[in-house]
Amino acid sequence: MRKKLPGLCTISLLPHCTPRRWQGVSTGSNSMLIPFSMKNCFQLLYILKVPTAGLKNTAKGGLILQSTSNNIYQNLAVEDWIHDHMNLEGKPILFLWRNSPTVVIGRHQNPWQECNINLMRERGIKLARRRSGGGTVYHDMGNINLTFFTTKTKYNRMENLKLVIRALKAVQPQLDVQATDRFDLLLEGQFKISGTASKIGRTAAYHHCTLLCNTDWISLSSVLKSPYQGIKSNATPSVPSLVKNLLENDDTLTCEVLMESIAAEYAAYHQTDSNIILINPTDETVFPGINKQAEELQTWEWIYGKTPKFSVNTSLNLLSEHSYSEMKIHVDVKNGRVEDCNIDAPDHWLPQEMLDKLRTRFVGSKFCQCEATVLINALLRTYPKDHELYSKWHLLCEKVKTIM
Repeated sequence: MRKKLPGLCTISLLPHCTPRRWQGVSTGSNSMLIPFSMKNCFQLLYILKVPTAGLKNTAKGGLILQSTSNNIYQNLAVEDWIHDHMNLEGKPILFLWRNSPTVVIGRHQNPWQECNINLMRERGIKLARRRSGGGTVYHDMGNINLTFFTTKTKYNRMENLKLVIRALKAVQPQLDVQATDRFDLLLEGQFKISGTASKIGRTAAYHHCTLLCNTDWISLSSVLKSPYQGIKSNATPSVPSLVKNLLENDDTLTCEVLMESIAAEYAAYHQTDSNIILINPTDETVFPGINKQAEELQTWEWIYGKTPKFSVNTSLNLLSEHSYSEMKIHVDVKNGRVEDCNIDAPDHWLPQEMLDKLRTRFVGSKFCQCEATVLINALLRTYPKDHELYSKWHLLCEKVKTIM
């Protein structure tokens, strides 16, 4: 079904496109027609189409941008690009974006503590590390992400949250929503519908927050439970909270409706145009160098390698055909790689040289089940020929793999 969304402006960021009175815009599974002012559109085309300088914010009072991408790495790259390249003095920016299913951890968090990495891999759910602090969140198309860009001196998270509350109540005046001292938004005094994180640079700053409209609770609850035990770390832990979808209170509180209301409230507060500019996060003519930034955000070195140093202490039960023993394992992990590994098993269970071989092979490797599987499969081909000893060796290797 097509419908008109007043107050939105769409412009082409491709070199040879001509603006039309009505232009279809794809937003996931639906398509909608968006009206725009020809005068404003040509003005914004002039502002945006400067390949040598990228996105130039010369619009009075700032800009309201919305991503046409649902890729977490591309959208996080937009945040970095705006923070690093744009002059925000007197020209704040609101960035609206949504993602396909993704778990996003904070800059100083440990993914092994925060989520179920193996389950996410099975379900095709992405993992991303953002450059701001804060806790872990689950994104999907039922969650809105809002990023408020300002100069460092104008940075004010509480004012931003109050703006969001006004926008929510503009749609549903009876809605009971309050901001907390932790800069969260609570529905009915107990259900968290928004969490906050921020990055403050030398001159620029941004505050971003989520807004739960219609998120998949089954996926959220399952992937945000870590199966790992015995992890000791100084990484920032997430604080568990009761959560609820806004759509559960009122079926008119859809993502599309709320983004329009937030844009309108933002424009009124900052005395700027309420038109939403749709942007393509992969367009190098608008955002020079942005694709390289997106690529860096999805590397193993950034997502896992930036994890603060941690250790794992665990005990594993070893039950073979003829014996039962308990094995203790201690692993130190730095920059996502095994720095040290100690395996304490009874001498009668396996010869010490076999235990040492297993331990040394892991040092320097990624703390990763996939890499551990490769290493262990190689070791299983070398040891030993004795059936009973091989059974114990195989069991030991498989048990060690489970902690990775």
